[in-house]
Amino acid sequence: MTDDRAYVKSGRNTIIHKEKKFDLVIVNGDSHPKIRVTAFGLQPFKESLPRNRREAKERYLEVVQIGSQDVFGEEKQLLFLQALDGREYKVDYSKVGTKLFVRVHQESYM
Repeated sequence: MTDDRAYVKSGRNTIIHKEKKFDLVIVNGDSHPKIRVTAFGLQPFKESLPRNRREAKERYLEVVQIGSQDVFGEEKQLLFLQALDGREYKVDYSKVGTKLFVRVHQESYM
């Protein structure tokens, strides 16, 4: 992984947002909702995905394909996202559509 990414991966299922200038768009396969990680927390990503990395940068986004070989190499059922708001979020893809889908896992992980 190169240093110009707006995130780092940690362990087997944690993404750490590290650059305030870019929001992360978490894509965990085609069947799961996309999540936007901002400097202020998480929110659903309802826009169209950028066609390429250049377009993503123009929109101040970085697309993180969880299943791609340079991230985790497979889709995840459980994912932890550390946002710049000082919280770690637990995303449980088996609970899509419920209030347990995304929740704060840990306050002030920093």
